[in-house]
Amino acid sequence: MLEASKTTDWQSKIASPKSRIDIESTFALRVCPTPTSQTPLLPSPFPQLLAVSSSLRYPDTALSVAGLTHYIQSLLEEDEQLRQVWVTGEVSSVNPHRSGLFLTLQDPDEPAAINAVLWNSQLDRLAVLPVQGERVIVLGQIRVYPARGSYQLTVWQVLPAGEGLRSLRYRQLRHRLEAEGLFDLDRKRPLPPHPRVVAVVTSPQAAAWGDIQRTLSHRYPGLRVLLSPAMVQGELAPPSIVRAIHRVERDRRADVLILSRGGGATEDLDCFNDERVVRAVAECAIPVITGIGHQRDESLADLAADVCAHTPTAAAEAAVPILADLVQEHRERCLALYRVVAEQVEREQRRAEGLRDRLSRLRLDRQVQQHKDAIAALRQRLTRSTQHRLQQAQQHALYLRQALQTLDPAVVLRRGYAVVRQENGAIARSVETLHPGDRITITLAQGELSAEVKTVLGCGEQELGVRSQGLEGD
Repeated sequence: MLEASKTTDWQSKIASPKSRIDIESTFALRVCPTPTSQTPLLPSPFPQLLAVSSSLRYPDTALSVAGLTHYIQSLLEEDEQLRQVWVTGEVSSVNPHRSGLFLTLQDPDEPAAINAVLWNSQLDRLAVLPVQGERVIVLGQIRVYPARGSYQLTVWQVLPAGEGLRSLRYRQLRHRLEAEGLFDLDRKRPLPPHPRVVAVVTSPQAAAWGDIQRTLSHRYPGLRVLLSPAMVQGELAPPSIVRAIHRVERDRRADVLILSRGGGATEDLDCFNDERVVRAVAECAIPVITGIGHQRDESLADLAADVCAHTPTAAAEAAVPILADLVQEHRERCLALYRVVAEQVEREQRRAEGLRDRLSRLRLDRQVQQHKDAIAALRQRLTRSTQHRLQQAQQHALYLRQALQTLDPAVVLRRGYAVVRQENGAIARSVETLHPGDRITITLAQGELSAEVKTVLGCGEQELGVRSQGLEGD
């Protein structure tokens, strides 16, 4: 029996059949040891199978077709290695069917083949569709069909062989980081127009480091450049690049960071697709320029960087302007400023001369005297008007004072009138409100007296009988 065994460590767990595959691993086949004399040929779940002869170990009875088929089915379908297995091979035939795709995988090196089936429910989940003549890696499960006495591979996922695994891993990581917003344009920061210090993360032995140095010294002489060395190829490159970026952040002198590496094979640039490197670039405290590979290459670090320049030389050009061009531009602006200022001064001088001529023709001393005379006349009018209105106000105030004195109750009392109040303090305005025996208070101009009503006369009578109880004077 052949058993699939893993020869390298898993980079991630195998996904479920209904999910996408995000692993890259290789498998090899090894031959299991042949059964020994102690190895039972038949498992316990099949009691109908009789024991073998102790001498030649031949069975005493024949097995039914169904019994043998079920036994083989249990061996294949219950094997842990075959419930979920990767198989690589060449597609020798593809036959569409209403229920799915039926295909045959051929071993390119050995005369071996296996039938496989892709049900319609799995087609929309595939990374690629199998095409006749192409090598693929498929994930599936071995299933036995007793009616035909055959086994086949039920396929869950199809990947292109070799490069396809890296492409799928790249695409899935890119989609996940895009969903997190690491590549959003609003995260991109502008580059400083005139950086004082530029940090470079690359290998000191790389040609990219020399290209960057030459470009920066040519474009911006006197610029300070810091090298944070890192490995830019191999399995140790991602943590080395991350440490180099963090080293620049802790230093706090650089205004911009260049992450660079020269061109190479696609697998040589895999470290710039590592999630750790991409996150370090996206979370860097200063703007990052990437110059990785050539124009045809695009890594996830390029997408996360603030500026992607594709080549080391282009990255250096994006980091700093050409100093000679800046000096020439400054000179041109100074000349333009001098011309503008001279023209403005000349215009203002002509304007001042024109105003001086107008002033000389206006005879301002005569106009000032005329305005003084007009102001004096207005002052006299204002004084007379104010005095007149003051007299009117005083006369009106005198009239109001006299009117108030006329209405003053004390003045009325001094003319001989009196005010009669009942016991509750209300003024008695009519004899109808008084009754014999009521106590009343009479207020005179000087003092008050208390009295008692003896007789209430009619309204036409002129006498009111009262009995005086006392008199209080001032």
